[in-house]
Amino acid sequence: MSDIIGNALLDAFERRGYRAVTLDPETVDVTGPDGETWTINTADWRQEAGRNSRAELPRLAAEFVQKMTTAFGREKAEIDRVLAAGQLRLRIYYEEDLGDLVDDLVTRPLAAGLLETVVIDYPESLSPLTRETLGDVPENEAFGAAIRWSLENEPHYTQDDEIYGIPITHVGEAHRYIGAHLYLLNRHVRQAAPFGALISVPIPEYVIIQVIGTDHHIFGALEAMQDLARTHYEKGEKPITPLVYWWRPGEYERLPEPDAFFSGLGPELLPVGIEVDHEDKSVAALTNPTAELIDLWMTSQQ
Repeated sequence: MSDIIGNALLDAFERRGYRAVTLDPETVDVTGPDGETWTINTADWRQEAGRNSRAELPRLAAEFVQKMTTAFGREKAEIDRVLAAGQLRLRIYYEEDLGDLVDDLVTRPLAAGLLETVVIDYPESLSPLTRETLGDVPENEAFGAAIRWSLENEPHYTQDDEIYGIPITHVGEAHRYIGAHLYLLNRHVRQAAPFGALISVPIPEYVIIQVIGTDHHIFGALEAMQDLARTHYEKGEKPITPLVYWWRPGEYERLPEPDAFFSGLGPELLPVGIEVDHEDKSVAALTNPTAELIDLWMTSQQ
């Protein structure tokens, strides 16, 4: 049976220099004159067109195609303008906070429970970058630009402190892009770190670092970081996660800046945690990486 409505739409795209292919009754794949492609849902348009006479279909199809091609051009112009203006930033989210939006946004996994997302920084607000707006710009280019501009164009401070006698470093500032400093942990550690470091991002305004050394017991360091991360998480606005991660320098850290930002690689962050029973004087590792870290640290003390 001939698809009169669908054929009218394909013909309208062809008249404007676009090649359109029907993927299913409600989806059309469109290729522009420059080879850029879009996938569009035509369900609403088909429903509206079906309420009109056959003679009206060419006009309705032409109007729909005009609307779509204008939108295609606007999307391309928007991402070009944003890139030229240096407006991309990196934002860290707990994965469940984005819900069903994940597939529509430019996101990628950062660590267990964490996603990193490219956002557009406007003067009065921020807006997550959608894959539709990204167009044919490579994802690594968008993330690289977001990381670089978050680090270079946004202020930050570092503050050394102690909790329970354990030295820690806060990297922070009153904006929501501090998470990009996870890509500069080598700089912030500022000392030899054979065991890596404990890391937390409880709220968007803080990255907390505890360099794992031999001057303080690993159990004390883990407990201190857990308590500090939980406190910030419970009291902060728009908290991310109370989890603590073990940073192990690796392939990403061996790359030069800023090439590393655009590489598609990232810091290795493994979830760690312990359960301490002070009455029984017992400690239980809550994850496999925790057990590995404890074993590594204990072995070094022999």
